[in-house]
Amino acid sequence: MANETDLKERISELEHELAVKEAELHRYRLELTKANTALEKLIHQISQELKLAQTLQKFLSPTELPNVQGFDFSTKFLPGTRSGGDYFDIFEHEDKLKFGILISSASGYSLSSLLLSVIIKISSQMEARRGLEADRVVALMAKEVVPHITNDDRASLFYAVVDRRSYEMQYCSVGVIDGFLQVYGQDSLVELLPTGPSLGKDFNTEPQSRKVQLNPRDRVILATEGLKMSQNSLGVNWGGHGISEAIMRAPKTGVHEVRNEILFANEKYTGKTDPVRDQTLIVTEVKDRVIKLAKN
Repeated sequence: MANETDLKERISELEHELAVKEAELHRYRLELTKANTALEKLIHQISQELKLAQTLQKFLSPTELPNVQGFDFSTKFLPGTRSGGDYFDIFEHEDKLKFGILISSASGYSLSSLLLSVIIKISSQMEARRGLEADRVVALMAKEVVPHITNDDRASLFYAVVDRRSYEMQYCSVGVIDGFLQVYGQDSLVELLPTGPSLGKDFNTEPQSRKVQLNPRDRVILATEGLKMSQNSLGVNWGGHGISEAIMRAPKTGVHEVRNEILFANEKYTGKTDPVRDQTLIVTEVKDRVIKLAKN
């Protein structure tokens, strides 16, 4: 009889424990539902912000390039579906015999917006600074950007000034912008190596400039990290060699044909029409070295 009573008490205890567990499970399910709802709202918000940032970047990217005598340009900006932070511009200086080429890339949209605001700020003041060396312009941007970087974000910048009197290009490159000089008639490319590390909270380098001589039918090709970091179905990066091989396969004439060959080769490698990360490509070709001076 005692055993039967003990068994009933034990069954009652187990039923109570089960009821408690079911109540806890119900509460956890409610909390999980709330968390999922909040997460979905956050994902939607981030998605909308991402779309807004992409639209802003596309809006701010130049749609018309300057008509610089003796040079042809071809550019392309492809917004990433998941991450980005690219920007580019080509502009004439107050000294009409000089023009600048700027291309930048950031690891995230927060740093991209900061970098873009600095670029706009310095560009708006650049009328008085057109004569600055390329490294001084990059130093000004770094001075404005670096103190506000609080995480592991990185930014890359390539700024070049081309003087049409001498056809000399002075450039400063910090970070991982891929740059190549294709000298007409040669079977290899000259890599425009970085002159400093990427911008980050630990950046404390004095940017440096390099100079290269341009001649008729030479090409300068610039690409942001999104191109070489794009991956195939096996997760293997296209790499800088993918860009250089595409350049060497490109037609011998026509900047647009060169640009299209590079983008086609990248799309063929990745199998994707929409890149995961922003991609920006600039192709510049020297047409002639004739300078027509204005009449007095």
